[in-house]
Amino acid sequence: MSFVETQCQQFDWLAEAAFAGLKPGEALNLALSAEDQTYVRFNNARVRQATGVAQSRLGLTFQREARQLRLALALSGQPARDLAAVRSLLERARAETFVLPEDPFATPMANNGASDHRHGGDYPDTGGWIGQIAEAAAGLDFTGLLAAGPQIRAARNSAGQSHWFSTDSFLIDYSLFTVNETGENKAVKALHADRQWHPEAFAANLEDAKRQLERLRRPARSLPPGEYRAYLAPAAVEKIISLFSWDAVSYDAWKKGRCALRQLADGERVFAEDFNLRENFRLGLAPRFNSLGEVAPAEVPLIERGRLQSLQVSSRSAKEYGVPANGADTGEGLRCCEVAGGGLAEADALEKLDTGVYLGNLHYLNWSDPRTARVTGMTRYACFWVENGKIAAPIRDLRFDESLYRVFGPPLEALTRETYLFPATDTYHGRALGGCKVPGAVVGAFRFTL
Repeated sequence: MSFVETQCQQFDWLAEAAFAGLKPGEALNLALSAEDQTYVRFNNARVRQATGVAQSRLGLTFQREARQLRLALALSGQPARDLAAVRSLLERARAETFVLPEDPFATPMANNGASDHRHGGDYPDTGGWIGQIAEAAAGLDFTGLLAAGPQIRAARNSAGQSHWFSTDSFLIDYSLFTVNETGENKAVKALHADRQWHPEAFAANLEDAKRQLERLRRPARSLPPGEYRAYLAPAAVEKIISLFSWDAVSYDAWKKGRCALRQLADGERVFAEDFNLRENFRLGLAPRFNSLGEVAPAEVPLIERGRLQSLQVSSRSAKEYGVPANGADTGEGLRCCEVAGGGLAEADALEKLDTGVYLGNLHYLNWSDPRTARVTGMTRYACFWVENGKIAAPIRDLRFDESLYRVFGPPLEALTRETYLFPATDTYHGRALGGCKVPGAVVGAFRFTL
């Protein structure tokens, strides 16, 4: 029996047994997060670490009247032992909820229906393709992480709902390093991810990174602080969009005064008409249901033609503020988003830029002034100075500090037609789900401060 089938069978059994032990007036939600992953770390195109991680974690949300408590445990895979642990947590929850104050915004558990979505993968056993990766990267200072295997999210509650999502995929998150003609360390970062392994697709991805690496071997140019025309490659756009999950599109954050897009939400500012952002669960990067099993629409328009259409509203915020929920999870961030492409062919992006900076990637992003949607961060990896539509030289790292109303507002001149999928690469407690699909962007003025 496969990992996914085993987890499904054990989760259903555990849930039924736990629900059967509830007392009148009690309700329980169980959320499963599981993975069976192969993790391989490369350095200098050689395997430095290889391991397998099979883990399952169960989140419990216990309700008694208007009191709610959340607990979690790691599952052992031994059904009797896991059931005993769940029952022990239930007893603890009963005792603690007796002394908790009532939560006026606790949402009663409901039956949000049933769903079962399973996305299979097709790639060789690990040993069969590690050699292919190492062979393709031979002679390069290739450093990165391969993560591959099934991931699971599931949610069931005592009201009758039952949701299941599993996906089997891989990612190769890597960098190529070099030393340029003046002795400075330089690097290109790249990502290759899919549900099916095609050696020729990885080879093409690697060849593109090698072309960038060759350009980085030229002497680097220092640019003084100031405003420059800029082309943000899709990887750079993705880094900025990922920051939206830090209270930029949260309804609760807007009501409490900490929303980074407050001026957009209040109608005081707008983005460019070409800018459109939506949650799009049809991308298959994350389940439509959240940790409580509440189901979002397949698409949730957030920004259309530069104007805010909706914020992310959890069921808790819906009850607190008297507005409809749209399936957002408790943090009210983005789970599976998409920025629509524009009318510019990617091959013409540098010609459109003419003279300015090519930003291949960004890092260390944070809000510098959330009131005005100002973001700060650093250039990183393949960033270049462009003259007359041609790459002239790599640039030394710069710090930027810029408002999103200038990045995606009127200074936004064009978005590329081509859009690229960036699955989440975090592995802090396990391999993350989610991600986004974004185009590249030509911006008329981008401000660098250091």
